[in-house]
Amino acid sequence: MRYLGYLCLLLLLSACSQEEVLQKFSSPADQAVAKGYIDRLRGRDFDEIEKAADESIKRGDFRGVLAKMADLVPPGEPTSIKVVGAQRFEMHDTTTVNTTYEYNFGGTWLLINVAVKTKAGAKTIVGFHINPENQPLEIQNQFTLYGKSPAAYVVLALAVSAMLFTLYTLVVCARTPMAKRKWLWILFVLLGVGKFSVNWTTGQWNISPLFVQLFSASAFAPFYGAWIVSASIPLGAILFWVRRKELVNATVPAAPTTVSEGNTE
Repeated sequence: MRYLGYLCLLLLLSACSQEEVLQKFSSPADQAVAKGYIDRLRGRDFDEIEKAADESIKRGDFRGVLAKMADLVPPGEPTSIKVVGAQRFEMHDTTTVNTTYEYNFGGTWLLINVAVKTKAGAKTIVGFHINPENQPLEIQNQFTLYGKSPAAYVVLALAVSAMLFTLYTLVVCARTPMAKRKWLWILFVLLGVGKFSVNWTTGQWNISPLFVQLFSASAFAPFYGAWIVSASIPLGAILFWVRRKELVNATVPAAPTTVSEGNTE
């Protein structure tokens, strides 16, 4: 029943699309507000955007910045619009929703980000950015083994090796007779220390010495984002093999000693 419950949970999570999850952070109403400001930028209606802009972003030639952003948008209607990112921040009476769209204008791709703050019922724009892209994020960040950096291949090999070593050690640990604290050793075997991670799309790598992760390896990709592959030192598994003989010997009862008495005359 426990494994059946895990299976049902996985099926439930897989049934939720990325769009449905993103809507929990940026609701359809929030998305409509952000898209409305993008439409005003496309129509070069800079006056309405300036009215809605927060004072914190009105620096220098704000209208000139808006004009340069509008110049990046091709004429005509987009062939597709997709929400590829959403963040929501709430503090006291202020809510900020940061929504990122991916616009496709017949092969010209744009990432357009709009952050809207709501305070006391009033909405203001606190962020507005446009970034041209060569191809959609789904293709940019797909997991492939072709054309990656040497660091990426090294981290991937370490991650696979560390996980296999941890899983094998976990099985051996579970089957090893121990006098006590066996479950603590099982938990300890699962832990990896430190983290060497790489961004699978950009090849940028990072080292985090003070980090603990399960199975000594992980691979994670945020919605439409790049995969982050990481490997850790399987410290728990290594120490188990160092201590295994001692742990087994501690469970073997000592051989009984017999004392023979001889007859003396």
